[in-house]
Amino acid sequence: MTSNASPQPGMGPVAGETFVAALRGAAPYVHMHHGRTFVIVVPGEICARDDIDRLLGDIALLASLGVRLVLVHGARPQIERELRIRGVEPAFAGDLRITDAATMEAVKAAVGVLRMDLEARLAASRSVTVREESQPRVVGGTWVTAKPLGVRGGVNHELTGEVRRIDIAQIRQAVELGQIVLLSPIGSSPTGETFNLRNADIAEAVAKGLGADKLIFIMESEPGSWRMALDAGDAGQLSLTQAGALAGQEQTERQLSAEDRNCLRAGVSAVRSGVRRVHLLGTAGHSPLLRELYTRDGAGLMIAADDDYDAIRPATVEDARAIAELIRPLEDQGVLRPRSREQLEIDIATFSVIVRDGMVIACNALVEYADDHAAEFACVVVHPEYRRRDLAAALLRRARARARARGYRRLFALTTQTPHWFLEHGFTPGTVADLPAAKTRTYDASRASLVVVLDNP
Repeated sequence: MTSNASPQPGMGPVAGETFVAALRGAAPYVHMHHGRTFVIVVPGEICARDDIDRLLGDIALLASLGVRLVLVHGARPQIERELRIRGVEPAFAGDLRITDAATMEAVKAAVGVLRMDLEARLAASRSVTVREESQPRVVGGTWVTAKPLGVRGGVNHELTGEVRRIDIAQIRQAVELGQIVLLSPIGSSPTGETFNLRNADIAEAVAKGLGADKLIFIMESEPGSWRMALDAGDAGQLSLTQAGALAGQEQTERQLSAEDRNCLRAGVSAVRSGVRRVHLLGTAGHSPLLRELYTRDGAGLMIAADDDYDAIRPATVEDARAIAELIRPLEDQGVLRPRSREQLEIDIATFSVIVRDGMVIACNALVEYADDHAAEFACVVVHPEYRRRDLAAALLRRARARARARGYRRLFALTTQTPHWFLEHGFTPGTVADLPAAKTRTYDASRASLVVVLDNP
């Protein structure tokens, strides 16, 4: 087959292979995210940066790929600058601004200018497509209704407010038309007053109301470093418990700002209310937003509902091919006994798998010997890219729980390469005599596999 396309100059074989691999890796996510609703939060500090156009270009690219977008911006430094120009002294109670009438005028001026700037830059973004008619349309409206925060801790916050209601129907209609909804950190009351709001609170309310698939916080700090404050096993994910702990800590090994904690609080609340995933992103590296959304391991931290991310579940016959590909390298090395595809499908009910974004990244088989009240923990394999997370320990915990539930008195394993791992996880050295009779008959002495046993699992 021939092609009329001209080759790209300067793209050699290695660069070409890298491009194809990246395209293949991103393709499942392009399909997965098409038609989904994302709420993205950008603080005023990042809006003020010289490279903001790169981020806005990435956001516009998401829109061109069929993602339904709501963008919520902050304006803290813009407000501070406007207050200095007007000679108004800023006032805070904790991390909340006290917004008197003079401050509110500065807020409206700062937010208005920033909003118009963001609208123009988003609408003009050409990173999406060369077709002018496909440039994203940015819309907004009086869709955030606010109420006064009132007196708290003996302090009257005046025109600082909180979200009363979001016009979800209008926002949903706009995003379904492919428009980017841009929301500013202010809201109006039914009586005509304007209130100063926190952008994280608006984003949280919108994400909950829309039932958004993702709530994404772009942050000044690098959230990947936050795991230093906790014993977080996965550099790319925080559990709800860990995220809640970070949100509530005033001091950590890595000091979190009030804005960081408020984003975490909003994110935890959103996940608990049904938003499936919350992403926390810094700005380091090339296009972290796109890397987070279109690569398997992302670029930031994620708070996820526990139903389908890194889920351990029983394998199905549809997993047989993925399991075969996962275990084949170890079969080729002689570490595992080879299994035919047919045999794997026959034995599939014995397998458990760990799945990350639809990809099988770890597996094991639990082979039961009911007459001997024993089970074998077998065919334990973890994808090389995930071995530092000790997913095998998670599989072992599941296997032990299943063995206990069935009343088995012994869990055993055969190993040629990793006896120390088993000993570190409570097994003790055994002999062939410790195996069930049926297993003894199939034991391959030529492999010289070591026997390890775990009594009363």
